Amino acid sequence: MPVYRGGINRGQATNEYIPTIDGHTIMRNVPAQVWRLMVAYALMMAGTSLMVLIAGIIGVQIAPSPGLATLPVALTIVGLAMSTLPTGGLQNRFGRRRVFISYGFIAVLAALMAALSLANHSFGGFCLSAILMGWAGAAGHQYRFAAMESVPVEQAPKATSVLLLGGILAAVVGPEIAVRGQHLLATEFAGSYLLLACVYVFGIILISFYRETRLSSAQQRLKGRPLLQIVRSPVITLSIAASAVGYGVMSFVMTAGPISMHEHAGHDMQATKLVLQSHIAAMYLPSLVFPWLCSKIGYRGMVWAGVAALLTCLFIGLVNTGFIHYWLTMVILGIGWNFLFLSGTNLLRHGYRDEDRFKVQSFNDFLVFSIQGIA
Repeated sequence: MPVYRGGINRGQATNEYIPTIDGHTIMRNVPAQVWRLMVAYALMMAGTSLMVLIAGIIGVQIAPSPGLATLPVALTIVGLAMSTLPTGGLQNRFGRRRVFISYGFIAVLAALMAALSLANHSFGGFCLSAILMGWAGAAGHQYRFAAMESVPVEQAPKATSVLLLGGILAAVVGPEIAVRGQHLLATEFAGSYLLLACVYVFGIILISFYRETRLSSAQQRLKGRPLLQIVRSPVITLSIAASAVGYGVMSFVMTAGPISMHEHAGHDMQATKLVLQSHIAAMYLPSLVFPWLCSKIGYRGMVWAGVAALLTCLFIGLVNTGFIHYWLTMVILGIGWNFLFLSGTNLLRHGYRDEDRFKVQSFNDFLVFSIQGIA
């Protein structure tokens, strides 16, 4: 269980307060609700892996100029960043479950709009659907906090690790329906987004079974601390920085990866799909051993390991454009992201009190995904 050095309470972080975890209970005693959240997360995040694989390729085909080819991918992240703060406010007022379901329907609308835009060869409409898809994705990223709140604080690393395993399923589902739907309709890739809409519907059904943890009456009456005071905490600073670096570098490399591999280096679509699927699997598979590794080297050690992995992948990517270079670059990129993002997510919970959760979580995601959008 966590070790609180200095005898201070959660939410009163100092430089001494870097929790450690017990790696001997990695996946035992995880509640069923966390596993349901994991599958729902996989279905609702399938659109992200689909967009990364084909949105840039679609952009090359229908954008007014080649320089705008990656705009839809970037707008997905911009929509996500724009949505984080309003999403936090809505969850605070209406609860997580209602927001999760409502945003699921926004995702369905976005997928259908994308299919229609491709049928009409409308780049503007496709960009708008990308923004809406990103907006809906803000709720999907909040699933990790819902999983953490479904277990005692000492089990939070296990809960987030289980949740992120859903990304492995997303890594398979998103690219698979992208390829299978490529020629499903007369317009290339329009069928991919119709299949994505169906996947989102299944995700909505599953998340409707979520039962959230409510604050006590005493906690609801508390106003909480000012946000500026909270984010000055060294633990909060480290957690946000870790997640932001992980997402920023990953977005920078991953967005251009499929275009570079397929359009510039001449690798076929199957090879490009395999590299992207391997990358997304590498983003989430380390979650199986994250609690154990973190118990050995601590959160600071995991952060430095993540930074080292990112530097390594950048070096390999500079060497050559062969298949193995793309594959190694994207796999190591995913591992580095996992170490940084899981460290940041778990550290964040130790820097705020329960009554401050929505504003801190939404502010964290706003900063992280804004940096990702810039990248």
